[in-house]
Amino acid sequence: MPHTPSPDLLKRLQKLLGPKGYTDDADAMAPWLTDWRGKYHGRAAAMLSPATTEEVAAVVRMCGEEGAALVPQGGNSGMVGGATPDASGTQLLLSLRRMNRIRSIDPAARLAVAEAGVILENFHHAALDHGMRFPLTLGGKGSATIGGLVSTNAGGTQVLRHGTMRALVAGIEAVLPDGRIFDGLAPLKKDNRGYDLKHLLCGAEGTLGIVTAACLRLVPAATSRATAWIGLASPGEALSLLRRLDAALGRQLEGFELIPHACLDAVLRHIPQTRAPLANDHPWYALVELAGDAGDDLETALQAALADALDSALIDDVVIAKNEAESEALWKLRDSISEAERADGPALQHDVSVPVDLMPRFIAEDPQRLSAAFPGVRTVSFGHLGDGNVHHHVQPPADVDGKAWLDTHGEDVSRLVYAHVLELGGSISAEHGIGQMKRDLLAELDSPARLAALRGVKAGLDPAGIFNPGKLIG
Repeated sequence: MPHTPSPDLLKRLQKLLGPKGYTDDADAMAPWLTDWRGKYHGRAAAMLSPATTEEVAAVVRMCGEEGAALVPQGGNSGMVGGATPDASGTQLLLSLRRMNRIRSIDPAARLAVAEAGVILENFHHAALDHGMRFPLTLGGKGSATIGGLVSTNAGGTQVLRHGTMRALVAGIEAVLPDGRIFDGLAPLKKDNRGYDLKHLLCGAEGTLGIVTAACLRLVPAATSRATAWIGLASPGEALSLLRRLDAALGRQLEGFELIPHACLDAVLRHIPQTRAPLANDHPWYALVELAGDAGDDLETALQAALADALDSALIDDVVIAKNEAESEALWKLRDSISEAERADGPALQHDVSVPVDLMPRFIAEDPQRLSAAFPGVRTVSFGHLGDGNVHHHVQPPADVDGKAWLDTHGEDVSRLVYAHVLELGGSISAEHGIGQMKRDLLAELDSPARLAALRGVKAGLDPAGIFNPGKLIG
């Protein structure tokens, strides 16, 4: 078990990192001791902000000598409390935000090396300056950092074509629990030296190593884009449309988001400068995007495919963006859903995945199961139909104290949702990780074989348990 850092250790860390890299001031640390959702609140003996990989390694060695626990943190925009220390005040918060250099961008090789503290939106702009694009984006791009995205194996809205963060990582540099630096930045296409350590660190949530830099795959900047907002009757029709567009448009299909009218309504009520894209309301909407090169006439291709869908009554209405501004306006509706849902009141937010073909079934069946067990409960489902990722929000009955109801019933509600997900062969975490929010449910509901393997890896690499204790697997 980790130990409380001694006064001597804190003095040594302060000397190593200097005033820019060390603080134990309560006010300075306060913004970083609460998670983005405001659900988890912790304390820390100090906040450490190293500026180099070597400083991270020195910090880890010093802490390892005493068995002091480290909680790594990037942009603090996670959704499951994975970067928040516990309430004991004995853990050390390790911020990677000062490590914010983009070390290199190589357009010819389609690769870039970015340090852990680089903000995703800044990385997007830097890649575009070289005529390239990093094909992973999400609503929190203005605060999420590369190290956090790697450590949570982030997803987002372009997984359909480009995969999750793990698929975009060509190499990793990290500090291991014994303080040694793992230099795996070389982008080797073939490497059969046993276990793939870089992929092991992707999604490990800082429990196995502190990611300090990553070599990331780029694609040429999309010079042609076509975006459509489509009204339709149900998730089943949306799945049929996805299959039809995938067959007709192939790898030009980059995004396919499924949105119920309840989510659009919440955005229009709470988010300024938004408007409904279609003249009439529809039960469900699909947000579709194609991306390609300058010579690709994507708008014509999308128009033809959607005209065919209209003629066969698969969809009810559609609007295609005429320019970049209209495309961005459509995506703002999708990216603002979480913010709007928060403004609508308390809810349990489940980030789950099921096989793509079963996503309509889950969306139809789960509200019925929940209503049978918890009368009056309300559900809202939206997400990435192209990869089976459902953001499944459960709201309390309208006539109760929402927070009190969730405090009483929330765990049982989530257990019922996750049991249904696993019954369909899915995952209780699609893209946000396990953190502390889902740790106990993972231990209760998931496969004993999977849990044993996870715990064995953790024990082998971090036997003292000093890296992000209390997260993922305890």
